[in-house]
Amino acid sequence: MSKVKENDTVKVHYTGKLTTGQVFDSSLEREPMEVALGQGQLIPGFEKGLIDMAVNEKKTITIDKEDAYGEVNEALFQKISKTQLPEDLKPEVGMGLVGANSQGQEQQFRVAKVEEEDIIIDANHPLAGQDLVFDLEVVEIL
Repeated sequence: MSKVKENDTVKVHYTGKLTTGQVFDSSLEREPMEVALGQGQLIPGFEKGLIDMAVNEKKTITIDKEDAYGEVNEALFQKISKTQLPEDLKPEVGMGLVGANSQGQEQQFRVAKVEEEDIIIDANHPLAGQDLVFDLEVVEIL
């Protein structure tokens, strides 16, 4: 029986959870995710967890934050004036915002703190600083 190797393309069902058990994403209600390994499309720990799995095999892996989205980077927090926001926007902690960087590329932020005149935005991935748990099932090796 063949097993997943580096650079294979696979279809996989997954459920991603925090170590508290809270589910943050799952493919079980949709088509399995198809991904080419070795292309940087997955967090390193997820990809490592798939290696040597057989079709229809299921397992649960825990991924340390270093092999997931890394530590929270304090340099990715920035204070901006509320005057830079659309007039009708009432910022709240946890709210997602989209802005453009100096090259005009869209970037996603999360409101980390709301102050009187300013807000603190966070450009870290929402799962940065967290160890993650994934239930994996290899559906197909292409």
